[in-house]
Amino acid sequence: MDIWIVFKLIGSLALLMFGMKSMSESLQKMAGPQLRRVLGAMTTNRFTGMLTGVAVTAAVQSSTATTLMTVSFVNAGLLTLIQAISVIMGANIGTTVTAWIMSLGFSFNITDFVYPAFFLGIILIYMKKRRVIGDFLFGVAFLFLGLGTLKETGTNFATDPAMREGIMAFFSQFGDSMWSYLLFLVIGSVLTLCVQSSAAMMAITMILCSTGVMSIQQGIMLVLGENIGTTITANIAAMGANVQARRAALAHFTYNIIGVIWSLCLLKPFVGLVCNMAGFDQGMAATDPGYEANLAKISVVLAGFHSAFNITNTAILIWFIPQIEKLVCAIIKPRREDEEDDFKLHFITSGIMKTPELSVLEAQKEIKSFGERIQSMFGMVRTLLDEEDNDKFVKLYSRIEKYEEISDQMEVDIANYLHDVSDAHLSDDTKAKMRAMLREISEIESIGDSCYKLARIINRYRTSKEQFSGYQLKNIKTMMELVDNSLTEMNNILVNYKEHSDINRAYNIEKEIDNYRDMIKTENLNDVNEQKYSYAIGTMYGDFFDECETVGDYVLNVVEARMGVKKKD
Repeated sequence: MDIWIVFKLIGSLALLMFGMKSMSESLQKMAGPQLRRVLGAMTTNRFTGMLTGVAVTAAVQSSTATTLMTVSFVNAGLLTLIQAISVIMGANIGTTVTAWIMSLGFSFNITDFVYPAFFLGIILIYMKKRRVIGDFLFGVAFLFLGLGTLKETGTNFATDPAMREGIMAFFSQFGDSMWSYLLFLVIGSVLTLCVQSSAAMMAITMILCSTGVMSIQQGIMLVLGENIGTTITANIAAMGANVQARRAALAHFTYNIIGVIWSLCLLKPFVGLVCNMAGFDQGMAATDPGYEANLAKISVVLAGFHSAFNITNTAILIWFIPQIEKLVCAIIKPRREDEEDDFKLHFITSGIMKTPELSVLEAQKEIKSFGERIQSMFGMVRTLLDEEDNDKFVKLYSRIEKYEEISDQMEVDIANYLHDVSDAHLSDDTKAKMRAMLREISEIESIGDSCYKLARIINRYRTSKEQFSGYQLKNIKTMMELVDNSLTEMNNILVNYKEHSDINRAYNIEKEIDNYRDMIKTENLNDVNEQKYSYAIGTMYGDFFDECETVGDYVLNVVEARMGVKKKD
C-alpha cells in the first residue's frame, strides 16, 4: 500500500508541474508581445526595471521566462547589463506569487474549483478564438488538482504512525545547529536543480512542514536553497550562450548568494518576525491545544518568508547593481575568438529555450544577426573589387567563400530551431511570425549566394587580360552603394516593430536599383555593338549589374516578409 502512496505523491507533483507550465505558457501566448514591449520600454532606471521584472514575472508566472526575455534584450543591445540585473531582481520578487498560490491551495480545499474550471476550459478550447484562455484554465485546474492531491496524500502519508515517527526521527537527528541548516540549504539547492522546478520544491516543503514532520527552520532553509538552485539551472543553460547571457545568469546567482549570506546571519530574528506576522507559534508542542490550527499557518509562513527574503534582498542590493555588474564582468571575460568568422548562433541556444512563445524572440534576434552578417559579406565584395594585392585578394575571396558556407548553415540551424518550436501549441499570431521568419531566412541565404556569385565575377574579371574603364568602375560602385543602402534599410526594418518601419523606403531603393540596372543594360549593349570594349568584358559588366539587381529583389522579399506583405506569384 505504501508504494501506491509514493506513486500518488510523485504523480501529484507531476500534475502540479504540468499545470504550472501550461498556465505560464498560456499567459505568455496571451500577452507575450505586449510584455516584451513593456520590458523594453519600462527600464529607464534600476527602479523601473525592478518593477517591470515584478510585473512581467507575476503576469507570466515564470521567472525563467522573464530572465530569458531580459537576456535577449541585452544581447540585442536594447538593455544594458545594469538594467537587466534590475529586471532579474524584480523577477525574483514576482516569482514569490507562485508561493502564495501554493499557500492558497494548502489553506482550504481548492479542488472544489477544479472541475468547473475543467468544464469551462474544454468549452473554450473548442472555441478557436478563446482556445488560449481554455488552455490557461486547464493549467490552473491541473495546478490546483495537483496541489489538492499532494496535500491529501501528504496528510495521509504523515498520519500513518509508523511512517510519521520514522520521518520525524530522520529530520530530528539533524538538530538545530548552523551546520544542519547549511545541509538543508544544500539539499534545497540540489533538489531544485534536479527537479528543475522551484514551485514543485516549494510544494514539497509545505507538505513536509504542514504535516509537522519537518521543523519550520529546516523548511526555511529549503526555501533559501530553492532560490539558489533555480539560479544554478540558469547558469548551466547559459554555458553555451554568449558573454552577456552568461553574465546575466551569474548576476542572478550572485544576487541570491549574497541574500542567503545575510539572511543566515540574521536567520532567527528574521524567521521570528515572519512567524509573528503570520501568527505562527514556533514553540507550540504537538500535545498543546490548537496545534493543528497552528500547523495550518505554516504554508503562509513559508510563502511570507519567501516574499520577505526577496523583497528585502532587492531593497538592499538594488543600490549595488553597478558593483554587481563590475563583479560579473570581471569574472566572465569576452571570448577572444573572432566570432564574426567562426560560425556560431549568438542568440539561439537549446539549453536556454524554455517556452515556445519567447523562443520566437530569440529567433528574431538571430535573423537580425544573420542580416548584419550578410551585409558584412557584401562589404567584403566591395573591398574585393578594389583590392590590388594578390595575397590579400586570395585571403578575402576565401573569407567570402567561408561566409557563403556559414549563411547556408545559419539558414538550416534557424529553420530547424523554428521547426522544433512549432511542435508546441502556439498562438495564431506567433505561427504567422514563424512563417514569415522562415521566408526571411530563405531570402537572406539567397543574398549570401548572390554575394558569392559577385565575388566569382570579380575573380573572373581579375584573371582576365582586360580591364573595366574608369566609367564602368564608377557605375559598378554606384550600383553597389545602392545595394548596400537597401541592405541597411532591410536591417533597420528587421530590428524595429512593424508599425515603426516604412516599407516605402525599401520599395523606392529597389526601384532605383531596377532603373539603374535597366539603364546600364541598354548602355552596355550599345557600347558592345559599337566595339567600345570587348564582348567578354561587356558580359562580366552586365552580369555584375544583373546580380546586384537580384540582391535588391531578395532584400525586398525579406522586407515584405518582415512587414507581413504576401509574396507575389
